[in-house]
Amino acid sequence: MTINKDLLAKREDAKANKPDFARPESWRYVRLQTNWRKPKGLDHHQRKQKGRGRPGLVKVGYGGPKAARGLHPSGFTDNLVFNLNDLQKLDPKKDGVRFGHSVGTKKRKEIIVKAIEQKFKIFNARVSASGSKS
Repeated sequence: MTINKDLLAKREDAKANKPDFARPESWRYVRLQTNWRKPKGLDHHQRKQKGRGRPGLVKVGYGGPKAARGLHPSGFTDNLVFNLNDLQKLDPKKDGVRFGHSVGTKKRKEIIVKAIEQKFKIFNARVSASGSKS
Protein backbone atom coordinates (compact mmCIF):
# COMPACT_ATOMS: atom_id res chain seq x y z
CA MET A 1 0.00 0.00 0.00
CA THR A 2 1.95 2.99 -1.29
CA ILE A 3 0.65 6.48 -0.66
CA ASN A 4 1.90 9.76 -2.20
CA LYS A 5 2.79 7.95 -5.43
CA ASP A 6 2.81 11.18 -7.44
CA LEU A 7 5.26 12.86 -5.02
CA LEU A 8 7.54 9.83 -5.07
CA ALA A 9 7.42 9.80 -8.89
CA LYS A 10 8.40 13.49 -8.99
CA ARG A 11 11.28 12.77 -6.65
CA GLU A 12 12.46 9.93 -8.91
CA ASP A 13 12.24 12.19 -11.98
CA ALA A 14 14.37 14.82 -10.26
CA LYS A 15 16.87 12.14 -9.25
CA ALA A 16 17.08 10.88 -12.84
CA ASN A 17 18.10 14.35 -14.09
CA LYS A 18 20.76 14.75 -11.40
CA PRO A 19 24.39 13.89 -12.25
CA ASP A 20 26.31 11.31 -10.25
CA PHE A 21 28.42 13.43 -7.94
CA ALA A 22 31.83 11.84 -7.57
CA ARG A 23 34.66 12.86 -5.27
CA PRO A 24 37.37 14.65 -7.25
CA GLU A 25 40.15 12.35 -8.45
CA SER A 26 38.35 9.28 -7.04
CA TRP A 27 38.44 7.79 -10.55
CA ARG A 28 42.19 8.21 -10.53
CA TYR A 29 43.22 6.80 -7.15
CA VAL A 30 41.98 3.55 -5.64
CA ARG A 31 42.53 4.87 -2.11
CA LEU A 32 39.83 7.53 -2.54
CA GLN A 33 36.20 6.50 -2.18
CA THR A 34 33.65 7.85 -4.63
CA ASN A 35 31.48 9.47 -1.94
CA TRP A 36 31.15 13.23 -2.37
CA ARG A 37 33.65 15.69 -0.90
CA LYS A 38 33.51 19.34 -1.83
CA PRO A 39 36.61 20.57 -3.68
CA LYS A 40 37.99 23.45 -1.60
CA GLY A 41 41.38 24.20 -3.13
CA LEU A 42 42.23 27.68 -4.39
CA ASP A 43 42.98 26.46 -7.93
CA HIS A 44 41.02 23.21 -7.90
CA HIS A 45 40.11 22.22 -11.46
CA GLN A 46 36.72 20.77 -10.54
CA ARG A 47 35.68 23.67 -8.32
CA LYS A 48 36.49 26.10 -11.12
CA GLN A 49 34.96 23.72 -13.71
CA LYS A 50 38.05 24.06 -15.90
CA GLY A 51 37.99 21.94 -19.04
CA ARG A 52 35.18 19.84 -20.42
CA GLY A 53 34.16 16.53 -18.92
CA ARG A 54 34.51 17.52 -15.27
CA PRO A 55 31.84 16.04 -13.01
CA GLY A 56 29.26 18.48 -11.70
CA LEU A 57 29.31 20.11 -8.28
CA VAL A 58 26.64 19.64 -5.66
CA LYS A 59 24.40 22.71 -5.73
CA VAL A 60 21.11 23.68 -4.14
CA GLY A 61 19.23 23.46 -7.46
CA TYR A 62 19.62 19.68 -7.63
CA GLY A 63 17.31 19.06 -4.65
CA GLY A 64 14.08 17.13 -4.99
CA PRO A 65 10.61 18.65 -4.72
CA LYS A 66 9.91 20.26 -1.35
CA ALA A 67 6.65 18.33 -0.88
CA ALA A 68 8.46 14.98 -1.24
CA ARG A 69 11.19 15.69 1.31
CA GLY A 70 11.04 13.57 4.44
CA LEU A 71 8.99 10.85 2.80
CA HIS A 72 9.92 7.22 3.33
CA PRO A 73 10.11 5.17 0.09
CA SER A 74 6.75 3.68 1.07
CA GLY A 75 5.19 7.17 0.78
CA PHE A 76 4.55 7.67 4.50
CA THR A 77 6.19 10.51 6.42
CA ASP A 78 9.03 9.39 8.69
CA ASN A 79 8.36 10.25 12.36
CA LEU A 80 10.52 9.47 15.39
CA VAL A 81 8.57 8.06 18.32
CA PHE A 82 9.90 7.79 21.86
CA ASN A 83 6.70 7.14 23.84
CA LEU A 84 2.95 6.55 23.53
CA ASN A 85 2.19 10.29 23.63
CA ASP A 86 4.18 10.79 20.42
CA LEU A 87 2.03 8.13 18.77
CA GLN A 88 -1.20 9.95 19.64
CA LYS A 89 -0.12 13.04 17.67
CA LEU A 90 0.19 11.09 14.39
CA ASP A 91 -2.27 10.05 11.70
CA PRO A 92 -2.03 6.37 10.61
CA LYS A 93 -3.20 7.17 7.09
CA LYS A 94 -0.18 9.35 6.23
CA ASP A 95 2.40 9.03 9.03
CA GLY A 96 4.87 6.19 9.51
CA VAL A 97 6.58 5.34 12.80
CA ARG A 98 10.30 4.97 13.48
CA PHE A 99 11.38 4.22 17.04
CA GLY A 100 14.09 6.35 18.60
CA HIS A 101 17.43 4.67 19.27
CA SER A 102 17.08 5.04 23.02
CA VAL A 103 13.70 3.26 23.26
CA GLY A 104 14.16 -0.03 25.08
CA THR A 105 12.51 -3.37 24.38
CA LYS A 106 9.89 -3.07 27.13
CA LYS A 107 8.52 0.29 26.00
CA ARG A 108 9.00 -0.70 22.36
CA LYS A 109 6.62 -3.66 22.83
CA GLU A 110 3.98 -1.40 24.37
CA ILE A 111 4.23 1.09 21.51
CA ILE A 112 4.14 -1.68 18.88
CA VAL A 113 0.94 -3.14 20.32
CA LYS A 114 -0.68 0.31 20.23
CA ALA A 115 0.69 1.08 16.75
CA ILE A 116 -0.57 -2.20 15.27
CA GLU A 117 -3.93 -1.60 16.91
CA GLN A 118 -4.15 1.83 15.24
CA LYS A 119 -2.76 0.41 11.94
CA PHE A 120 0.45 2.45 11.72
CA LYS A 121 3.26 1.60 9.30
CA ILE A 122 6.32 0.70 11.44
CA PHE A 123 9.78 1.09 9.88
CA ASN A 124 12.09 -0.39 12.53
CA ALA A 125 10.12 -2.64 14.87
CA ARG A 126 13.00 -4.96 15.94
CA VAL A 127 10.60 -6.90 18.18
CA SER A 128 7.27 -8.48 17.37
CA ALA A 129 4.02 -7.69 19.15
CA SER A 130 4.01 -11.17 20.72
CA GLY A 131 7.32 -10.48 22.46
CA SER A 132 9.82 -12.85 20.83
CA LYS A 133 12.90 -11.20 19.32
CA SER A 134 12.94 -11.08 15.53
